Formats: sequence, structure tokens, C-alpha cells
Amino acid sequence: MQSRYKKITVKVGSNVLAKADGTLNVARIAHLVDQIARLHKNGVEVVLVSSGAVAAGRAVMNETKKSDAVSQRQLWAALGQVKLISRYSDFFHEEGLTCAQVLTTKENFSSRGHYLNMKNCITTLLENKVIPIVNENDTISVTELMFTDNDELSGLIASMVDSEALIILSNIDGVYTAHPNSVGAELIESIEINDKGPQDAISTEQSDFGRGGMLTKFRIAKKVASDGIGVHVANGTRPDVLIDLLDKSKNLKHTFFVPNEKPSSGVKKWIGYSDGFAKGQVQVNEGAANALLSDKAVSLLPVGIVKIDSEFKKGDLIRIIDCNGEFIGMGKASYSADKIDKEKQSEKQKPVVHYDYLYIENKTNGIK
Repeated sequence: MQSRYKKITVKVGSNVLAKADGTLNVARIAHLVDQIARLHKNGVEVVLVSSGAVAAGRAVMNETKKSDAVSQRQLWAALGQVKLISRYSDFFHEEGLTCAQVLTTKENFSSRGHYLNMKNCITTLLENKVIPIVNENDTISVTELMFTDNDELSGLIASMVDSEALIILSNIDGVYTAHPNSVGAELIESIEINDKGPQDAISTEQSDFGRGGMLTKFRIAKKVASDGIGVHVANGTRPDVLIDLLDKSKNLKHTFFVPNEKPSSGVKKWIGYSDGFAKGQVQVNEGAANALLSDKAVSLLPVGIVKIDSEFKKGDLIRIIDCNGEFIGMGKASYSADKIDKEKQSEKQKPVVHYDYLYIENKTNGIK
């Protein structure tokens, strides 16, 4: 097989790994491992972002003493993480391969240092021919700082480890022009970064066992593609889906998000996925907004700021919005908010956010 890629991140969702009753589909895990092993032996590096811990835990202990949803999820996740990784470990062992579990929370990405530590961990595993299996630690991720679901986590991981492609395995063939069950709904096989139309047709329904849905997948896929990484959304219940997807001689029906030709730098990738950790927010005038959204490499100068919505210190991440409150981007502050007015009086103004630490997201989800 001539593979399209040499380094990929694969995200497999709960709706692929769970049976109709919500318990783990062991046969499907075995087949997934078989495919990854075949790719690995063909020289393809694979990082696996796997859901399924809660489903695995539900099979171990369906009846629980705690009735609230958070406690149940914690219990099932704690029980299921052991069972899930055990299944993966046994199946990979049969293929002569070693896997490792990497549990994370959104807070692990809150600082550049934590981000680089995570990147180093996964890179070290890959260098030693170990298959990293990444999952959010649902036993403690029960606050507003949870990932939307593993789609968001997989996008961050793919970007972090510089994958050539992110493959999101769902229980349908990809993104459709309408709800897949609707009459006349057609599969959209290719989506460009600036295509807005498909988003309007996507159902807002969440998956049966996961926290996300196709709308989440669409938004994450657009962001990842903007980072220069191709994104494939395909049907994980289909036999040999990974093998056929990566085989250059085959044309599997699915949705492909065409990547940006100019990938973002490492630090900008981290900033782009750190919206939840912004400490401050500034509002800019029309001139500054237009300059930031243009094709030119520009920094955010004090003169363009009309309002400071929340205070921040040097090194904090800040959100940048326009006069209408629309999100423009994120950046790392060069100095604190209380110095902006003084800096405005300077003949040579020092940028509040330097271009090297500025991540701009325009209204069509393209990234500059």
C-alpha cells in the first residue's frame, strides 16, 4: 500500500466504540487495532485519540449508588479507563506492538510549558515506536474547562504533534448537505477553509453516547485545516476504513477538509486552541480590525485599542474583539493593561501583542 501520509492522528468516537446498549464494542476495537498495526508496519506514525472509557465502565458497573450525572460519569470513567486501555494493550500486544495511555485535561494546555511537556511526551512515545492512546481524564474533568468532546482534543493533539492529517471516525460517512436521514441529503466530499454553506445544513444533535456532534466536528475540522493539516471525517463502522482512506489507489467516500497551504507556527497553534484560558479582553477600532484581518503581517498596537474589557498582566493570553463584539483572535500580551494608555503617548509604540504571538481567526474561519 502506498500511503497518503506518514504521520496521522486518529480520533475514534463513542458512537463507533459503543454498542446500542452503551457498552464497549470489543470487536470494533480489535479491528481498529488491526488497521493501526498494518499502517504502523507500513511506516505510518499513528496517535490515537480514543473515547470509550465511560462505555467500558458502564459495562463493569451499570447500577450505581450515586444518582447525579457527574458522579456516575466519574465512576464509569475511572472503571472504564482501566478496562479500555487493557483491551487496547492486549490487542496491540497480539500485533507485536506496545501502546501507552496518555490521560489529559484541558488545564494541561493552559500554559505554553504544559503544552510543550505534553508534546514532548507524545513525541518520545512515537520515537520509541509506541502507540500513544490519548483520552480526556473524565474522572476529574467535570467543570466548564472540559473539552467540548474528544473532537476538540484530537484537533489540539494533531496540531501539537504536527500530524499531516487528522482522521475523525464517526458513525456516518461525513458531512452532508442536510441531516443524513433527510430525503435528498448528499455527502459533501470536499470542504475548503472559507466554505460557510455546509455549516448551516449540519444537524445540532449530539451523538448518543458522546458530548459532541457533527457541528463540533465541522468547527474543529475547519480550525485544524486552517493550521495546514488535512482533516478526513469518515465512517468508523466501515471495515478497513483507515486502510482504504490512506491508500492512494482508493477513493473512499467521505468528507475531506482541504488544508491551508501556509501552516501556523507552533506558538500560534497553542494560542489558537487556548481561548478558554484568556485572562483579558480588548476591543479594537475598525482600522485595527481591518489591519489584523488583512493579508499583511501586523501586530496589535495600543492606538488601535478603544476599550479594555478585562484587565491582564504581561504574558497573559488576551481575546481581541471588534467594535461589534465579534471575535477576531487571540494573543499573548507584551505588557499589562495598565500601561496601554501611557504607551499610546509614545512616539514609537510598542505592540500590545506582537505578530509572532498573534493568532487571527476571521469570520469565515480562515486563519491568517
